[in-house]
Amino acid sequence: MFETLFISTGIVALAEMGDKTQLLALLLAARYRQPLPIILGILVATLANHFLAAAVGYQVAQLFSESTLLWLLAASFLAVAAWTLVPDKLDDDDSIALKYGPFIATLIAFFIAEMGDKTQVATVMLAAQFEYFWMVICGTTLGMLLANAPVVLVGNFAAERLPLTLIRAFAAASFVAFAAYCAWQALNLAA
Repeated sequence: MFETLFISTGIVALAEMGDKTQLLALLLAARYRQPLPIILGILVATLANHFLAAAVGYQVAQLFSESTLLWLLAASFLAVAAWTLVPDKLDDDDSIALKYGPFIATLIAFFIAEMGDKTQVATVMLAAQFEYFWMVICGTTLGMLLANAPVVLVGNFAAERLPLTLIRAFAAASFVAFAAYCAWQALNLAA
């Protein structure tokens, strides 16, 4: 059970490095300078978004055999690895939410920004792989907070000094390792 929590936390924290929602957290922190409502907005938006993603992942797991699911997971991890190497930028539409207070702006902006994002895809994959639905949601939410709360608290200082290219490369390598592990499990299952 705790393995699910730790893996979910680590995967999402890695995937979130340099992601557009991390840039959004920085933008919101610079705009509002009220870290607590921003962090709470991230928490609520992530819980809602990742609950939906985990529900989809859980349903997908019911549709496929274990072997097929492992191959799908391996392919998904490889896709997320490639996606991780591409730096995200904020869309102009994200600034629309900035005219509301910090909590509502963060809640709306994060929920929308997470739709179809690599951390949401990772949540779907994790929920399909692990049987502990709530631990996946808790882990992915904790991973989002671990990646975004420091950005909100420290602001520009940390964001300018983080080696994002190196962090993205490490995250991508981790996803390739997860893909290889899933493929290895699928091959062992077939043997």
